[in-house]
Amino acid sequence: MARVLLLNGSPHKNGCTATALNEMIKIFEAEGIETELIQVGSQAIRGCIGCNQCFKSGKCVFDDLVNEVAPKFEAADGLVIGSPVYYSSPNGTILSFLDRLFYSTSFSKQMKVGAALVSCRRGGNTASFDVLNKYFTISSMPVASSNYWNQVHGFSAEDVVKDKEGLQTIRNLARNMSFMIKAFAMAKKEIGYPELETGAFTSFTDGK
Repeated sequence: MARVLLLNGSPHKNGCTATALNEMIKIFEAEGIETELIQVGSQAIRGCIGCNQCFKSGKCVFDDLVNEVAPKFEAADGLVIGSPVYYSSPNGTILSFLDRLFYSTSFSKQMKVGAALVSCRRGGNTASFDVLNKYFTISSMPVASSNYWNQVHGFSAEDVVKDKEGLQTIRNLARNMSFMIKAFAMAKKEIGYPELETGAFTSFTDGK
């Protein structure tokens, strides 16, 4: 069975972001896709210190939720990242978590489907949305989209429930993501994944 991992970057377990993520979970379950929702935003997650010890040990030097989630990410067919908007950016905790999760894991993320969603009261949504999508597009992960940018509005979970268009967008996102996961699984069997070149590394150490 296909599996999607969902990360709640909000410190509030049942807040605005969770409301949107749970809307996706309903669709995934209807599509026969297994889900797991992980609460990240309320955890004490420090940022990456660039020690590169993960290259030697295969895991982050800070043994916390990042290392716990890493094997689940490897086994998943898709990843959903949800975050509230703080000063036109995602929550700092989820960013620290993602920096370390993506940097410390050496397994291939090619063709794992990624989707981001953000919740805000008014502004800063698309800027935050763009930041989260960068993790996918540097990792050969196809990005699922909807019929509008993946965002919900409200100051409380009750407000988000009233955002009919926002929740509609989130449901369409989950349907599109479900389709992509199933289609990629079929394509992998029929034609295989595309070749991924590696090895070239541009670094102008000579200053020219």
